Amino acid sequence: MSGFGVDLSKAYLRANMFAGEAVSNIRTVAAFCAEEKVTDLYARELVEPAKRSFTRGQIAGIFYGVSQFFIFSSYALALWYGSVLMGKGLTGFKAVIKSFMVLIVTALAMGETLAMAPDLIKGNQMVASVFEVLDRRTKILTDTGEEVTRLEGTIEFKDVEFCYPARPDAHIFKDFNMRVLAGKSIAIVGQSGSGKSSVLALILRFYDPISGKVIIDGKDIRKLKLKSLRKHIGLVQQEPALFATSIYENILYGNKGALEAEVIQEAKLANAHNFISALPDGYSTQVGERGVQLSGGQKQRVAIARAVLKNPEILLLDEATSALDVESERIVQRALDRLMQNRTAVIVAHNYPP
Repeated sequence: MSGFGVDLSKAYLRANMFAGEAVSNIRTVAAFCAEEKVTDLYARELVEPAKRSFTRGQIAGIFYGVSQFFIFSSYALALWYGSVLMGKGLTGFKAVIKSFMVLIVTALAMGETLAMAPDLIKGNQMVASVFEVLDRRTKILTDTGEEVTRLEGTIEFKDVEFCYPARPDAHIFKDFNMRVLAGKSIAIVGQSGSGKSSVLALILRFYDPISGKVIIDGKDIRKLKLKSLRKHIGLVQQEPALFATSIYENILYGNKGALEAEVIQEAKLANAHNFISALPDGYSTQVGERGVQLSGGQKQRVAIARAVLKNPEILLLDEATSALDVESERIVQRALDRLMQNRTAVIVAHNYPP
């Protein structure tokens, strides 16, 4: 039963993941008129779980039938044997009934325990998955190392070799060296898949290099306390992630202690204040799940305002203006140029103006 339960959970997980992706990308599905195709694919994913559910149901039914058989068989056996003993004069009616009641209680307990086996197995599987997450240990330790209280912002890559854990055979960097002086800006330009965003991931220590060092202010970042390091780094991604709350709360993620006036000021710098003020609820407007209520350019400007509010010593921009129109990009670029003064900035772009 336990084996069938694990296989069934994995089979349903694939179907649920497919359904979740289809719902979260419903606009893409509708745009390509792929509703029927998605429905057919989901139904196909359910074929295997249906077969396993049928098999598991048959086994559970057999177990339940056996448990009920033992319950009523124990009644019949006790009554028959009691009558035999009474017929031989070895016991009395009172003793037989006492023994019979004890057997009834015991048989019911055992029978109900067997009948609850499927539920017990489900509970065991759920607990096992929870403990699997709790017991998982990351190789990148976050609470050890030197506390970072202040950064100048000098970044250096020294003989870095790196490949993603999921693709150990595909080397992104090999003997990669780079140096960015404190307060200066560097643009990393190249074609898609050349490893531009990987540079930012290594600076933020989302991954550790296979060999070599990533050094900030002369210190290997593996020897620094990770959370305190990231407090001094601001990131604007190509596809900014917004949370299902208000615009104000999303900007406030950059600095929880910021005042409302500071939030508005940074929104103005990111050229976001005008479109936010034009919304019916202003800064209280709900952005929806993953920011679905805002356009790509609007999300990007909110993300820039959030990064600016953090006031980091190191600013990482990953195609930060890719979703903006020409006029907005020009305004935001001027704002970013002001922000990058006296601040270390690493800018990832397909093309970057001189």
